[in-house]
Amino acid sequence: MSELVMETGSELQLSGVTKLYGQSAAVKDLDLHVQPGRFVTLLGASGSGKTTTLMMLAGFTFPNSGQIRIGRKDVTGLPPGKRNLGVVFQNYSLFPHMTVAQNLAFPLEMRGRSKADIARLVGGTLDMVHLGKMADRYPRQLSGGQQQRVALARAIIFEPQALLMDEPLGALDKNLREHMQIEIKRLHASLGATIVLVTHDQEEALTMSDKIAVMQDGRIAQIADPKTIYERPDSRFVASFIGQSNFLKGIIETSGNGAALRLADGSAIPCNGRPDLKAGEAVLAVLRPERIVFGGQGSGGRESGVPGAGLKGRVSDVLYLGHTIKISVTLSDGTEIMTQSSAGTFGGAAPETGSDVTIGWGSEPLWCVAAGAAA
Repeated sequence: MSELVMETGSELQLSGVTKLYGQSAAVKDLDLHVQPGRFVTLLGASGSGKTTTLMMLAGFTFPNSGQIRIGRKDVTGLPPGKRNLGVVFQNYSLFPHMTVAQNLAFPLEMRGRSKADIARLVGGTLDMVHLGKMADRYPRQLSGGQQQRVALARAIIFEPQALLMDEPLGALDKNLREHMQIEIKRLHASLGATIVLVTHDQEEALTMSDKIAVMQDGRIAQIADPKTIYERPDSRFVASFIGQSNFLKGIIETSGNGAALRLADGSAIPCNGRPDLKAGEAVLAVLRPERIVFGGQGSGGRESGVPGAGLKGRVSDVLYLGHTIKISVTLSDGTEIMTQSSAGTFGGAAPETGSDVTIGWGSEPLWCVAAGAAA
């Protein structure tokens, strides 16, 4: 069992932070508050500002304006070495001429720890990441997953105020990446560390985070827990970026939760949405592929009294993915709908391309976002 003990991590706060490169703003007037011991992911596409935000937090680059606080201390102008943060990069950044134990000992030696402390902490931390027998190996003798665990161990061994990770699993294959996600979550639970992760991987963000900050054009489009981000996105952009989404166009007839949405075919369905959606406003109902059921799957139709069911269309494509079947349906108004079902759902008789079908989504109201939001 590891002897490494880390108190709950420090609070992190960015207030009104802007970073310019020439006349272009990589980050614009950004506010971010990470509570002690929380796991927050900055999720976004390339160029959204997520890595720049992390690098400013780490001290590798400095903002043009705004303030950065770690543990309520203003560190805006301090270099990385004065911030007491652990940082893990995608390329591991291990010293190739040092053994695993020497890599872990290095940050402790730089902090003047005694040889006895170093030996104890190196042994305990290697046990924590299940590499106790690898102490005398060099990085080149390790697998990618093992190297990443060494990088994690080196980042936490000196008990930093927070752990920052920039695409740490991007170079790993799918199975190993999923395994490392579990390892990092386990470390977070056992250490109580404050963690900020940068990734473009939606599943990674949903799996690992207490909160997700979805970034768009240098700003945070929405920050919330994974369930809220997925089920109640603030905008079309967020709904599109997190998971797959279908959108049904319509007009709000009444406002707020419990609203009615009038679809293009003249029919009405119940929907929920942000309180600022007003009656008469053009909106998009977010319909996730996995919610969709076909006639004959117990979905019924509007005529059977099951809300949200009875949209008619024609199958345009069928994709068999082993455990999953994805079926593309073209509705009568030309809207393309992608569905996702378990391969066993249809009992071996999935709808074929060209067949007419009826789709629905059960009784739970759909979530609506403003139609004018950026895609």
